[in-house]
Amino acid sequence: MANRKLGDIRLNETVLFVCDIQEKFRNAVKYFFEIAQVSNRLTEAARILEIPIVVTEQYPDGLGHTVPEVNITNAVNIFPKTKFSMIIPEVEEVLKTLRGGHVRHVILCGIETHVCIQQTVIDLLNRNIEVYVVADAVSSRSQMDRIFALERFRQIGATVTTSEAVLLQLVGDKNHPKFKEIQSLIMVSAPESGLVNKL
Repeated sequence: MANRKLGDIRLNETVLFVCDIQEKFRNAVKYFFEIAQVSNRLTEAARILEIPIVVTEQYPDGLGHTVPEVNITNAVNIFPKTKFSMIIPEVEEVLKTLRGGHVRHVILCGIETHVCIQQTVIDLLNRNIEVYVVADAVSSRSQMDRIFALERFRQIGATVTTSEAVLLQLVGDKNHPKFKEIQSLIMVSAPESGLVNKL
């Protein structure tokens, strides 16, 4: 019981990962607009709560850059990559410096769920970093791939959650000094993006 992970995410040990929300995926990935919208909710919350943001772009010369709908102006850096996982040497080096070298939790959003998100989840778990996959902020070209990837994440020990749930868990108390700002972000419910009818 002592080793059981309960999803006790702590603000001061958390980093947000934004994975490959790029122009060329706009017309290929299901619910791309909704995923970008919810990912932007997360980046805005990260700005408010002073959570470091790590952004990757898969082969940006061919696939373009992160779409403007997702505000990444506060990102620690934007890392180009060809590896599917976000855990490339440059990101590993940055993780050693963030949160005083004590990154325990990563909130993860982006695309595609069954490829870059999945391989990032595996790599983070292998480094004993707890992963919070935001289900309403990840997608794939195929909904089958998306749903089975989310199920796999649960089986291997990641927490599959929603944007509203993780943000309210981070503030933890209505008396938190940033609660009102976070509340304003979640006042309108996140789009369902095809998930509800899969439950």
